[in-house]
Amino acid sequence: MSKVRTSALALLSAAGLVLAASPAQAQPAQAMGNAPGCVTVWQKAGTFSKTGYAKNNCNRTLRLKIVWKYGGDSQCKSVRRGQTLSHKVPRVPRKFDGANSC
Repeated sequence: MSKVRTSALALLSAAGLVLAASPAQAQPAQAMGNAPGCVTVWQKAGTFSKTGYAKNNCNRTLRLKIVWKYGGDSQCKSVRRGQTLSHKVPRVPRKFDGANSC
């Protein structure tokens, strides 16, 4: 194998390792905010808006709200086990802060 081809393959292999190790966007995380640890939270950002999500993985119904920095939070809602709460806001200047119990 030529030296140029070997270098190109090594570079592509290294790039593949970096891409494989990079986390996917909108990957669920453990609770942010004061929601219990059995609540999974994540966000998805579009061009003009973003949506925050909180999935109740607890063994009971919870009262939750989506929390944003630099703007109003969602209303407090009852979320049954296995259900997901979502709240959509303008993208700027909001920052997703997770979910709070209420």
